[in-house]
Amino acid sequence: MQPIKKLAKILAELADEEHYLFSLADLKGAMPEQSKGGFKALLSRGVKDGLLKRICRGLYLYPGVEYAGGLVLFHAAARLRAGEFNYISLETVLSDAGVISQIPINWITLMSSGRSHIVNCGDFGRIEFVHTKKRPENLTDYLIYDPDCRLWRASVALSIKDMLATRRSTDLIDWDAANELI
Repeated sequence: MQPIKKLAKILAELADEEHYLFSLADLKGAMPEQSKGGFKALLSRGVKDGLLKRICRGLYLYPGVEYAGGLVLFHAAARLRAGEFNYISLETVLSDAGVISQIPINWITLMSSGRSHIVNCGDFGRIEFVHTKKRPENLTDYLIYDPDCRLWRASVALSIKDMLATRRSTDLIDWDAANELI
């Protein structure tokens, strides 16, 4: 069987609405017989043929199943930094809570124990990781798990503290709305 057909068959069997993002390691594990060059060519062809969509470096989406389109960036963030402590915070939480008037379009902000970095996800948007030294055990009262996003989510109070700690602009914050939620 041709490698591209074999990859298509494997993805069709493995992917579902919960598991539609695949790392390079996932894909290489599905095709271990491929050489490094052959694997690279296979991925390139898979993207060209529409079998896969490249989200960002090292992460691919299988479009052959239903997935929550508005949550792709959150799911990608969870996959990209699975070994780090991450939580949704800053403008993303404040916008969702109605504390800032502007809604970030195709841009999510997370605090992360990993380094600060902005990941360009092409048409899907951008993921901004902002480094924090805060420890999970010190934030238990301020975090809830968001199963839809597959990430921890900060409270409004913690998000405002994060905004101040990272010296981000607080000009858009509606302090009356914020005080009601704190």
